[in-house]
Amino acid sequence: MKIQERTGAGQGRSAAPAQPSVGDRLPTPPRERKPALAALAVLLILVGALGATMLVLQAGDRIEVVKVTKEIPAGGSVTNDNVTSVMVAEDSSIHYVKWSLLDDLKKLKAVSTIPAGAVAVGEMFGDKVAASDGKTLVGLSLKAGQFPTGIKVGDTVAAYRVTEGGSGSGTGNSSASTSGSGNSLLVDKAVVADVPTASGDELVGSTNSSYTLAVDNDEAAALAQAAANNEVVLVLVPSSN
Repeated sequence: MKIQERTGAGQGRSAAPAQPSVGDRLPTPPRERKPALAALAVLLILVGALGATMLVLQAGDRIEVVKVTKEIPAGGSVTNDNVTSVMVAEDSSIHYVKWSLLDDLKKLKAVSTIPAGAVAVGEMFGDKVAASDGKTLVGLSLKAGQFPTGIKVGDTVAAYRVTEGGSGSGTGNSSASTSGSGNSLLVDKAVVADVPTASGDELVGSTNSSYTLAVDNDEAAALAQAAANNEVVLVLVPSSN
């Protein structure tokens, strides 16, 4: 009986797992990394940054407007060659001229000189030219033969003083008048700011026609004096010049 008890006791001891001593404890395995969660976190950060950027860009809606690429003189018109389109942030306080209104804009005149690079706004254009920095408006009362037929607002003309040859008499034509010995160039480039209306007697050859020119300030006095003496002849200057 004692032998069996000892044997049973020994079997019980061998069946129990041996406990390692404190000094022999095995190291704990490292935690398992989860790359999917890390990728998701990075993705969320990128989405948040993109959303913030879009909010900044959409803070003001972008619209397509007219930008001047070549200087437009006072009285000049917009053409396909002197403007382009550009995107800007919409601002209700600025009267931008939208690119979709380009055809309507071509019917108007620059009220003053518009420099290249300027974004067009409504205040820059109108039916008539206005005086501006460096420019003076001079009115002329001309008889037939003292101006080219068909000149219009925005045209560029040269003004000559004619003191001999009959321009002041109200007869003849400008080419004959400019042959006198007292002729001189008053203004090489003046912009027509106003012309007679289609109605009334101003277009009749026997009466005077009223024109307004925008000229440099230092040329205005001589032109006005010649105009008062009825000694001015206008010559159309090609726009290519």
